[in-house]
Amino acid sequence: MPRDIPLGEIPLRKYEKPYDSSKRELFRKVCLSLGLLQPGDSRDIIVDILLLLEDSRKKKEWLTSILIKEKVELSRKENSLEIKGIAESNIRRQLKRLRDAMLVDKEGNQYRISEFAPLSEIFTSKVEKFLVPQTIERIKEYLVKLD
Repeated sequence: MPRDIPLGEIPLRKYEKPYDSSKRELFRKVCLSLGLLQPGDSRDIIVDILLLLEDSRKKKEWLTSILIKEKVELSRKENSLEIKGIAESNIRRQLKRLRDAMLVDKEGNQYRISEFAPLSEIFTSKVEKFLVPQTIERIKEYLVKLD
């Protein structure tokens, strides 16, 4: 008997057009849109992690989870944001979520945006062209079985 554990999930949300939003707010909307952050969630450390990794992508730098923790903490203080969810174990958990979403690569204990590619390119190649069609195809298989 098949188990009710999904092989993958692709939560997608649509928000208003990105008008004059700050860089952090744009990253927050990306995280919300991809289901990495829940609407109304005040614990948004994943936004800071993704923003930091994007900045390091431009320099082609790999970052350790310890360095990510330190930089995220500094960034949150500079932006007068609560210092919640900053334990290294939570940082690693959020990095795992970004890896599961195929946005981040890990090598040893170092992380980077996948292949140092722009996020728009990663979304197109890994989510839009790979995950979404596979998921739709599987749903169709279940629907055909119903017929």
